[in-house]
Amino acid sequence: MSDAKSALNNPIYPVMIAIGVAHLINDTMQSVVPAMFPLLERDLGLSFTELGMISFVLNMFSSTLQPVVGFVSDKKPMPYALPIGMMSSFIGILMLVLAQSYWLILIAVLFLGFGSAIFHPEGSRVSFMSSGNRRGLAQSIYQVGGNSGQALAPLISAFILDVYGQHGAAIILLLTSIGIAILLKISRWYAEQLREEKSEQKKKKILVSSLPPLTKKQVGIALTLLLIIIFARSFYTTNITNFYVFYLMDHYDLTLKMGQVFIFLFMAFGVVGTFFGGSLSDRIGRKNVILLSVVGPLPFCLLLPYMPIWLVLVFLIIIGTLIMISFSVTVVYAQELVPSKIGTMAGLTTGFAFGMGAIGAVVIGFLLDSIGIDTTIKIVSLLPILLIVAFLLPKDHVEKSSS
Repeated sequence: MSDAKSALNNPIYPVMIAIGVAHLINDTMQSVVPAMFPLLERDLGLSFTELGMISFVLNMFSSTLQPVVGFVSDKKPMPYALPIGMMSSFIGILMLVLAQSYWLILIAVLFLGFGSAIFHPEGSRVSFMSSGNRRGLAQSIYQVGGNSGQALAPLISAFILDVYGQHGAAIILLLTSIGIAILLKISRWYAEQLREEKSEQKKKKILVSSLPPLTKKQVGIALTLLLIIIFARSFYTTNITNFYVFYLMDHYDLTLKMGQVFIFLFMAFGVVGTFFGGSLSDRIGRKNVILLSVVGPLPFCLLLPYMPIWLVLVFLIIIGTLIMISFSVTVVYAQELVPSKIGTMAGLTTGFAFGMGAIGAVVIGFLLDSIGIDTTIKIVSLLPILLIVAFLLPKDHVEKSSS
């Protein structure tokens, strides 16, 4: 990795893959929290509202810090913040293993949220620095790592926590140690790239946008539309990943393990969609991929609560694949809207997604306690209608590439 040249033109695949693996480990740690929900509800007697509050604290703390970290790192990049952030997450997981009260769990997720807030903007910057002329692909590899880590949540719940209880989360500490070692190597490459740029008196690398020239007002409107898309997608996916297993158990009489397998397949195919989405956007354009992620899953989202169990699995696979196909693309699109603020836009989009997931967890948890599982799921199924604002986004052009 230390022999790698500057990524101004050619992609540096070892770095792209390494930061993707680190993202997988980071988000696996985050995924331990929702994976523990059935266990905490059963063993500690926590309500859905309290479970939602745990998710809120984790994701809201992370979401509010991410744009700040991105803004600061745009002015002064912080290569060694990456392993420091993962060390904070290590402490959070250790506390989760030992926590026997609701309040200690909330403190533990603060450490996890802090680690995540540091990792995501700086990790996205490393992905960008190593991307060369393959921005969509690089962002997809990076996001696939994160989404793969999140997809492990139901498997962790079904095959580790359900068997070994809360202390089973200690297994993740070994994975975290590997992640810290990877990030130390990435940080050295990152610092070397900065030294090269400084010694050659290069200006900060600024993204060449595929969007036409836009006024500040047009950029503001486009960013608002993008955040609406992220809001609807985050609310909907939070409902599926955090709470839909309870619906499967209540409405279809599935066991916890079988329900978690359904959720895993939704998330696993979301990983597939995320990977192909970024690469596809390099070929057909960012907006076209975002539109595909709107038009494709919408009818399936609306019909999901009314399907028989054998079709539920099919629908979850289709929705997971299509709704997540724009996950990495929205980050790149935001960066191209404001090409001088790579870290800030990465922090804003991913941070906003975390924040909306946090608020969604609290709102959905409250609704589950107040009006019941069946009605809540049917209400949330209407949210993807908001995604149609994607048609109003400015059209980008596709760069012709010889490679």
